[in-house]
Amino acid sequence: MNTGQWIAERVSRLRLPAKEKVPAPRSTNERLRARLRHDGEALAPRALRQLLDQLKGVVDPMVSEVEGGRRAQALIDWYARADAPQRRDLWLLMSEHFTADPQKVKKAQTEYQAAVGTPDEAAAEVRYRRATVSPRRRILQRFSANPQGIPFLVSLRAELQPALRSDPRLQALDVEMEYMFSTWFDVGFLELRRISWDSPASLIEKLIRYEAVHDVRGWNDMKNRLDSDRRCYGFFHPRLPGEPLIFVEVALMNEIAGSITPLLDESAAPADLSRATTAIFYSISSTQVGLRGVSFGDSLIKHVVDTLKEEFPRLRTFATLSPIPGLRAWLSKQAPQELLTAWERWSELDEKAPERQALLSWAARYLGHELLDGKPLDPVARFHLGNGARVERIHWGGDPSTKGNKQSFGLMVNYLYDLRRLDKHRAMLAAGKIPIGGAVEALYR
Repeated sequence: MNTGQWIAERVSRLRLPAKEKVPAPRSTNERLRARLRHDGEALAPRALRQLLDQLKGVVDPMVSEVEGGRRAQALIDWYARADAPQRRDLWLLMSEHFTADPQKVKKAQTEYQAAVGTPDEAAAEVRYRRATVSPRRRILQRFSANPQGIPFLVSLRAELQPALRSDPRLQALDVEMEYMFSTWFDVGFLELRRISWDSPASLIEKLIRYEAVHDVRGWNDMKNRLDSDRRCYGFFHPRLPGEPLIFVEVALMNEIAGSITPLLDESAAPADLSRATTAIFYSISSTQVGLRGVSFGDSLIKHVVDTLKEEFPRLRTFATLSPIPGLRAWLSKQAPQELLTAWERWSELDEKAPERQALLSWAARYLGHELLDGKPLDPVARFHLGNGARVERIHWGGDPSTKGNKQSFGLMVNYLYDLRRLDKHRAMLAAGKIPIGGAVEALYR
């Protein structure tokens, strides 16, 4: 390009509308072939090539597992020093440059299709599955072999989450990590552990920080949730020994609870454990953003139920007292404005007020009928109903807190885990029908 062409090109760029001046981000392939770094790019092409070579070195088939692990550790150390844009470059390299060989995949797929229905079908399927495995998975495996590898990867994926929506190039890495975590964090590798007031203070501090349903007001509040007639259980992984992956808080009672207030009342008299017949799961919190998409909840509840039944043989009823986080947003789109206005003062409504009955009726419809892609619309309902529970009761003023008002005009719901009907309820839900109790059905109009 001569001087005149160079000047003409620069002038033409200056004439572009403002919104067109910013070019689309270059792919890592383009950057690797370049000499110079563009504005907004973290690593220069030379440094990017060196980082790619390091990644390739981790999965070099000619190096031993020990050497591969050492190289993975070098990258972990680099990552700790890198700033956010440099870390993003590593994500992009892992996502874009360690894909399965498309030619091998196509060949194996053709062979498998030709083998369907023949004695060679099973062997062809194995070859096809192997061809679709990306080298990216091998990188993750090499990292995981390092003592700090799994905590590193969980943290990396948590850091990656906010960038996914704006940069779809990262989705391949995210999905690969979710798949691998689903294997590494299978329930067979997890330990159910009771967390009590005698547990290490560092662990209790993490419960306070991770609690996602009912904010902990202090150490006395936390003690109330761990002592006496309460139980708290968490799943732990051997590579994250001090980190509960998910935990559940349980109140042992003589009846199904309809309000969260007495459960969180630090001055309330404890229940007589020798007479307890009901276990109320009133808070379930996942703790690791990096494990998003990896399901622990149903296994946690099953294990906790078995553990509680061993300790308290009189327990017969297992239910939740749950928020309805999506209700108010749904009502704002579905219900008449005059009702929405009246519900803003829900705490002032008389028991027989038509507006009160209307809110309960709308809530029953939301929980008992509304589906999205065959699944309950409300996220908490989706979780519990997917585990085989049923919608049992809806409670007025169950959560009078600011958060409860913001989510559901103070309503709360019980999901009942009838241990004899869990499979039946799952089958109903799979058929598009939400399992509900008679008290909820009676609210329909």
